[in-house]
Amino acid sequence: MPKHVRVSRLSQVPGIGVDRMANAADATHDPELLRLENLDTDLMPPRIAIEATRDAIGKDENNSYLPFLGQEALRKAATQRVSRVSGVEYDWRTECVITAGGMSGILNCLLAMLEPGDEVIVTDPTYAGIINRVRLAGGIPVFVPLIPSQAGWRLDIPALEQAASSRTRIVLISPGMPTGHVLTQKEWEAVAHVTLKTDAWLLYDAAMERIVYDQRPIIHPASLPEMRERTITVGAATKELRMIGWRVGWVVGPQAIMSDIGLVSISNVVCQTGISMPGVTAALNASDDGLKDALAIWEERRNTLLREFEGLPVIPPHGGWSMLMDATAFNMTAQEVAEKLFKEAKIAATPMVGWGTQAAKYVRFVFSNEPKERLIGVGEKLKKALGTLAEVKS
Repeated sequence: MPKHVRVSRLSQVPGIGVDRMANAADATHDPELLRLENLDTDLMPPRIAIEATRDAIGKDENNSYLPFLGQEALRKAATQRVSRVSGVEYDWRTECVITAGGMSGILNCLLAMLEPGDEVIVTDPTYAGIINRVRLAGGIPVFVPLIPSQAGWRLDIPALEQAASSRTRIVLISPGMPTGHVLTQKEWEAVAHVTLKTDAWLLYDAAMERIVYDQRPIIHPASLPEMRERTITVGAATKELRMIGWRVGWVVGPQAIMSDIGLVSISNVVCQTGISMPGVTAALNASDDGLKDALAIWEERRNTLLREFEGLPVIPPHGGWSMLMDATAFNMTAQEVAEKLFKEAKIAATPMVGWGTQAAKYVRFVFSNEPKERLIGVGEKLKKALGTLAEVKS
């Protein structure tokens, strides 16, 4: 057996931490354990999607490599979704590729748009999976801080402008993960300015773009002046449609780069899951995909958790499925807080090590996968395990 030496492309690619916490939680087989560590949801996909998937299983056309770029009906539906949200028209024949999940699409795009050594602006914190994919594709992550406050997160616009260079590419998620930060009109305009100034691509992860709270507006960057030809949108059935296990995503963007993204897609995963695509198509075309009802439930759970954590160093999320707590306020590391909560409070939460430079001090709590009734009382459990801030400071 040859001696294994880790290849250089993995030298700065750690795990995401969620897997370790989830495995530990699974191993307890304890139904009382609060599962706040993983970005899941217990809310069902659209019924029409489940029915269409069942029907698809026995059809020969869904048991094929072809068409390589995705079934035409799904490409049309995905393109229409992006056009509807952005207000920008796209041609499904030349400007849409179906992928085996959103993050597969992200990697395909990065491989098509990055030269080794290109600098990729991401927020800090941001999803570790995106940071790792940037590095796998040969890029160098450049972290632009999100500034926390009692009102939520905001983008450090001066830092964004200072981070720009001739090798800049940009990857953004809105709502952000794990922060729940939703870019405002002013912030998107600043991003557009840097994108145009540096002649860059903007890769926009739109997997949760409609999961926003407090009636915040949905702003798609391609809608801004001159940004249609700069913006590559990656969507997925995972979050808004609650179709996590289907592993279907889409990339919609300008024709100039889409042929290369399609080439990478064929060279990478080859094709998508055939029996999944009809279900996603049905969900995208549905008059009611159930998101409005799901949003109301997720927002209620978010509000419940914020009430439970009142007085604690939690930054309110404006969208998405998770929120962050500053572990240093308890004079502990994020890992120490997560371990203490797991052992003493029966709360599974994930330390954000590897999710950015400032992210390592935060612990993430996912509120999309536990009923409101189980979230009530979590604040007392946390304070019992960690102590109140007054006790910590005394």
